[in-house]
Amino acid sequence: MLVSVIIPLYNEEQTIGNIIDRVHAVMKQQTGLEYEIIVVDDCSFDNSRMVAKKYPVRLYSLLVHVGKGGGLRAGFAKAIGDFIVTIDSDGSHLPEELPRLLYPVLSGNADLVIGSRYLCKKGVAAKKLNVFGVKFFNSIIQMLSGVYVTDSQSGYRVMTREVLDVQHLKSCGYEIETEMLVKTAKSGYRVFEVPISFEQRTYGVSGIDYLHDVFRIFVSIISARLRRV
Repeated sequence: MLVSVIIPLYNEEQTIGNIIDRVHAVMKQQTGLEYEIIVVDDCSFDNSRMVAKKYPVRLYSLLVHVGKGGGLRAGFAKAIGDFIVTIDSDGSHLPEELPRLLYPVLSGNADLVIGSRYLCKKGVAAKKLNVFGVKFFNSIIQMLSGVYVTDSQSGYRVMTREVLDVQHLKSCGYEIETEMLVKTAKSGYRVFEVPISFEQRTYGVSGIDYLHDVFRIFVSIISARLRRV
């Protein structure tokens, strides 16, 4: 079994090296599985690509900035693993918790596992707007797909190759997480959540444009539910 770990990268020169090191350590020391790490640089204008280039990863550099969804889709197209992992490059997700996400899929009890910030006992420090937005989208997704999750916008995930192959993803931005979830549920696959820690970024600035991205997420929910594929 091969695990493909995909890390979308955009202007995270201060954190990407640390994340790569920790993913390597976890996969080698805690899982014992064969793996590959794919880093997709979404046309960063800092030194992110040069930093990532120093590490044993498969590095792909996009010629134009396309957004998180576009970066992930580029990584998915290159991945050869039986299981696909997505993890952010800004340090907000802890690579040490990856075995927790892998276990339900490896044991055959889930097809898509989402790391939920809101199931963690210590809670998560987030802006009220963020929390409201996540709850709002959770409710819409449940209404349209019948699947309830606590953190539909989490980017820390593990899925089977079969789930990835049936999704036919279209999104370019942050709405890709919603599209993935709705299409997975619509196809009858099992969605499972596990609690994860969440560290607020200490470097750089988030690329989320709330009004723009909230609208795109909403549209992606409706589109993913209505599309045949």
